[in-house]
Amino acid sequence: MAVRRILRMGDPLLRRQAREVEDPTSADIKLLIQDMLDTMRHYDGAGLAAPQIGIDLQLVIFGFEHNPRYPDQPAIPQTILINPMITPTSQEKFEDWEGCLSLPGIRGQVPRFHQIHYYGLDKNGNKVENEVSGFHARVIQHECDHLEGRLFPDRMTSLETLGFEEELFQQNQT
Repeated sequence: MAVRRILRMGDPLLRRQAREVEDPTSADIKLLIQDMLDTMRHYDGAGLAAPQIGIDLQLVIFGFEHNPRYPDQPAIPQTILINPMITPTSQEKFEDWEGCLSLPGIRGQVPRFHQIHYYGLDKNGNKVENEVSGFHARVIQHECDHLEGRLFPDRMTSLETLGFEEELFQQNQT
């Protein structure tokens, strides 16, 4: 349908609390989902939250077969999640690199729960539920943070690892 403009860090719309989607089966939501899928694919995202395109609704999408931004990560099934809820199933956290389409070219080490249970609704209003771990869990937590107006640097325990990909990963190769 359409590739939307992604808001970047500093835009106040990224810091708003998203509202619940009242009718996940509405034509407007179906169009929004298609635009989000087109946008995520266009920018090689692992996921995308509606607030990233200026829509303050509780809607996230994620998933890919292969992602050039995360070439070493396993595929994640394409998922549409409306009004999501996340519960950690273990208190174990792990720190790893994250990037964000709203912070293009920037990465940082972010602690996240290793294993989570999530649920919400799909575009037909059916319940979606799963328990996931590792990178899959990281992606969902990252996208759901956007629904609360959070960006990944807000979760970092040290800003020493925050930087531009080119400089960060060039340093690691020398």
